[in-house]
Amino acid sequence: MARPEIYVSTDVETDGPIPGPHSMLSFGSAAYTAGKELVGTFTANLVTLPGAQGHPGTMAWWETQPEAWAACRAEPEEPAAALPRYREWLEQLPGRPVFVGYPAAFDFMFVYWYLIRFAGSSPFSHSALDLKTYAMALLGTEYRATSKRAMPRAWFDDVPHSHVALDDAIEQGALFCNMLAARPGSAPGPSRRR
Repeated sequence: MARPEIYVSTDVETDGPIPGPHSMLSFGSAAYTAGKELVGTFTANLVTLPGAQGHPGTMAWWETQPEAWAACRAEPEEPAAALPRYREWLEQLPGRPVFVGYPAAFDFMFVYWYLIRFAGSSPFSHSALDLKTYAMALLGTEYRATSKRAMPRAWFDDVPHSHVALDDAIEQGALFCNMLAARPGSAPGPSRRR
């Protein structure tokens, strides 16, 4: 029997739009079963890449977020130490990891690049699920019209969106599990929200 999927909701904080010229400052992952059981978390703050620099637009935004900036710069570690540890954490989850992001195109790009560069491989392979795309399919809306403001309030738990990577990963993981429970024909389990 195939191992179940584990949905690894992941949020990254960066100092620019792409990895390489810019750095991933922090990332957090919250691993959920389809039934909304949180089976583990991982977070790390990272030393910036040699020769990389902050993008002016991104750094201007960070100036408006002093608490989140302080949180993502506390006790940074070398990517060469953090990413192999993250890969091992992913490999020890009780199922096949599927990356969940909002937007997946941005967060997955950074995580995949860092995993390949510093850990040699990615347990995700190319399995990345975008919450906005999934919401578009559930709601029957156009992609650009599918924002969090347009989503049903019942999909959201009362948890913070702080721009601290792990907080945001937990928030969006709960959102994804609530969306799974809202699928037509899905049977709510004991830990699923109606």
